[in-house]
Amino acid sequence: MKPTLVVMAAGVGSRYGGLKQIDPVGPNGEIILDYSVYDAAKAGFGKVVFIIRRDIEKDFKTIIGSHFAGRVKVEYVYQELADLPAGFSVPEGRSKPWGTGHAVRACRNAVREPFAVINADDLYGAESYKILADYLSKLDPASNGYAMVGFRIANTLSDHGHVTRGICEVSHDHMLASVVERFKIERTPSGARFLDEKDQWIGLTGDEIASMNMWGFTPTLFEFLEQKFPPFLKKAAGNLKAEFLMPSIADELIKEGRITMRVLNTPAKWLGVTYKEDKPEVQKNIRELVSRKVYSSPLW
Repeated sequence: MKPTLVVMAAGVGSRYGGLKQIDPVGPNGEIILDYSVYDAAKAGFGKVVFIIRRDIEKDFKTIIGSHFAGRVKVEYVYQELADLPAGFSVPEGRSKPWGTGHAVRACRNAVREPFAVINADDLYGAESYKILADYLSKLDPASNGYAMVGFRIANTLSDHGHVTRGICEVSHDHMLASVVERFKIERTPSGARFLDEKDQWIGLTGDEIASMNMWGFTPTLFEFLEQKFPPFLKKAAGNLKAEFLMPSIADELIKEGRITMRVLNTPAKWLGVTYKEDKPEVQKNIRELVSRKVYSSPLW
């Protein structure tokens, strides 16, 4: 059974200032998603499911769909603010989506096989997709043995502002023990640091393992999301910015003993565009990959 690639593409990067998911970065106008889907298809993924919003549907389908027609099966699902469990409604004044857990939940009627989840605006590297596809292709769809591709946190930071990352604790046998979403992580001369809940700076060495939202799941996840979402909504009442986040969900399920999460180490370099100033660096790295024949130019 070929695994499916789920792409979280509903966000408009507020810090970046535009729809960065369709911003060209390759030498022939390729976007990050071109390289992601190319790497995934080559690694053995059989279908791509894009999570988008209704208001960007026309532009997204026109640009993305035309790239992949005839190359890989593509489906779309929609992250909608009002897609809530029975008995819940959108709080007055809420306009922000409910987060990555809510986005993945939108796939519950579209995915029946083991699947990967990625961000639309991150370039994870061909090796990462191969490692994850190999794991998922051998996984029983009823298994609760999930996986996560981990990156060294120093290799995931921007030189142009802070980022959010899930910082991981990994056991000696390569299993994820915990993952905590940390905000306002920035590079320092000695490594990195983040601002904690008490607005205090906490130092990092830079060697910590970061979750970059490159996950491997089976359809059993959807039942867990259905169970976890209502308590989150009750707890978040009155907080118009609260988010139902995959790292936090995974951490809870691990600590409850309901799932296991194998950390798959990747030698690939992560590239991403968080701020406009990051784009030239991504373009430079892609040109280098083209020169090394990792990618053709044009890609397709």
